[in-house]
Amino acid sequence: MYLERLDLHDFRSYAEASLELGPGVRVLIGANAQGKTNLLEAVQYLSVGASHRVANDTPLVRAGHEAATIRAAARVETADGDPGRSLSVELELRTGGRNRAKVNGQLQPRVRDAIGLIRSVMFAPEDLQLVRGDPGDRRRFLDELLGQRRPAYFAMRQEYDRILRQRNVLLRTARTTGHADSTLPTWTEALATTGASLLAARIAVVHALSGPAEVAYRDLVTESPEREATGRLGLDYELSTGRIIAAQPDEGVPDPAALAEELRQGFADAADDERDRGVTLLGPHRDELQLHLNDLPARGYASHGEIWSLALSLRLASREVLHDVGEEPVVLLDDVFAELDETRRARLAARCATFEQVVVTAAVDDDVPLDGPRHKVRAGSVATHGEAPI
Repeated sequence: MYLERLDLHDFRSYAEASLELGPGVRVLIGANAQGKTNLLEAVQYLSVGASHRVANDTPLVRAGHEAATIRAAARVETADGDPGRSLSVELELRTGGRNRAKVNGQLQPRVRDAIGLIRSVMFAPEDLQLVRGDPGDRRRFLDELLGQRRPAYFAMRQEYDRILRQRNVLLRTARTTGHADSTLPTWTEALATTGASLLAARIAVVHALSGPAEVAYRDLVTESPEREATGRLGLDYELSTGRIIAAQPDEGVPDPAALAEELRQGFADAADDERDRGVTLLGPHRDELQLHLNDLPARGYASHGEIWSLALSLRLASREVLHDVGEEPVVLLDDVFAELDETRRARLAARCATFEQVVVTAAVDDDVPLDGPRHKVRAGSVATHGEAPI
């Protein structure tokens, strides 16, 4: 898959913007705060249904306006030698009322039906939180990846959140009144069943990530092919029940029935604590993805350079995981090369040269050791190199 065109209307700093794209490398050059990241953010929103920078859609709509539009045209491969099929996805983000979505010009009954059709993997400075941030940052990473890998995962996660909210209401009521609602066991069973499906998907994708992530990290940090890698990357999935699952590349999808039973037992053991505190204490919303370097927790022990390489390796591994089950995603790199030393720049550039499409932002052209068309971004306008900004 590759993007052919991106159009924005009243999105972030852009009143109107059109960016012609194609396979291979595209580099967006501009000073800070000129709108480069906004372009990548728009593509990523089409893929995961959320911004990597803000928690809600309001800041995405240009100040003083009621709605923003993101429209992308893509080419999806169908067979060797086949020119592929065209795909267009359009999202309208509204400050009041519901968002709307179109696919190939047809209005969709639900916005989530359009999310993930444009597949992308984005690395941005905010991804350092994947290593040094809270567990929620790592859970979000897994959920967004799974949403693209398995489109039904979005709906399953929304259903889990709905059940969780209702169960928490019942627990708070029980704490206040001293009496548990008669429907609490029903909601507990629903949470265990739905939660087990989420867990099975998450654990499976952690297994799938482990091999590519380790290879990507080794390639980035090893000084030369003759020398042993300077760091070993490991992934573990820690369940809220306390059990830790070490990622193994050859492992498949775990049995959801066994995971559901583990959650049921956990809820039974925590029943008194949950009623006393009025909140659900177990489930996928409290799990953790553990990251290790040389058998030490990366959070707290990794250097700044190691954090950059580890986070970037997770994103590069995400590309492999997505490509294994469908079209190759677009790779979006936001101001990455400036933060890497010369060796790691060259290693990353070599990988990028093998991708179907890469869109890179940079403040300085010389920071990007990749050949491809340059686009100048300035004050909410975009122009191909050599043209005046529109």
